[in-house]
Amino acid sequence: MAQNDCSPASRLSALRAMSLQQLDQEISAPHMLRLDRFVHKGKRLDTVWAPFDHVNTRARVVIVGITPGHQQMENALRACHSRLVAGDSDANALAVAKVHASFSGAMRKNLVDLLDDIGISRVLGLSSTAALWAEASDLVQFSSALRYPVFVDGKNYSGQPAMLRQPNLTAQLELWMGAEMRALPDAIYVPLGPKVGDALAWLAPRVGVSDAQILTGLPHPSGASMERIAYWLRRKPRELLSVKTNADRLDAARAALLAKISKFGETKWT
Repeated sequence: MAQNDCSPASRLSALRAMSLQQLDQEISAPHMLRLDRFVHKGKRLDTVWAPFDHVNTRARVVIVGITPGHQQMENALRACHSRLVAGDSDANALAVAKVHASFSGAMRKNLVDLLDDIGISRVLGLSSTAALWAEASDLVQFSSALRYPVFVDGKNYSGQPAMLRQPNLTAQLELWMGAEMRALPDAIYVPLGPKVGDALAWLAPRVGVSDAQILTGLPHPSGASMERIAYWLRRKPRELLSVKTNADRLDAARAALLAKISKFGETKWT
């Protein structure tokens, strides 16, 4: 579990006081914002504070990644720092930074396409889920199973060691993701990737969220999943798939998701 003071107020105060040069240095090699450091089987794991604390308690859908990566961390820190030095309130700076940085980059388009495909836009009454990053941001909570960036030997954490088998990571999952799920007991949860799906399935009964609300099965929207995404969206035929892509598994996951989505009536979300 994180050993240092991780309260948003203390971290925001430190961020507000940083010069741009200090901010650059902190992004490159976190020190002041580092929350925890431990070694697991010879690998160094660092947890670093970044402004992902905002929880939108009015959200109808929660999109859950595994943990913010370095690019998301940098985007969030720069956006938050800019708002703070301009005189914005802590709460607004956190909210702006969260939406600005969450699932930023090329993966956002893939994510929008996948969410629209399974009908999240219809459930929310939107023409496209692209609006969740703009005028409809009040409908979404962007989240991560591990709220703050975790790095393994300086590289983005991608699921190893497994968060449910490593006590420090399990504690982070329970503390921060658990709190978000308790604050949003009626939302739809969209985990990105099987490791996040497993984490939410483990956490859900502990916080009073039904399995029916967890839409596990979407391909991860990263560039590494482009063939799976293309098949899921019917942009690439089965006969042209490489041996790395399991079409039967994707078809089963898509059918299961569409069946779950069909049970969410419009009236629940008005």
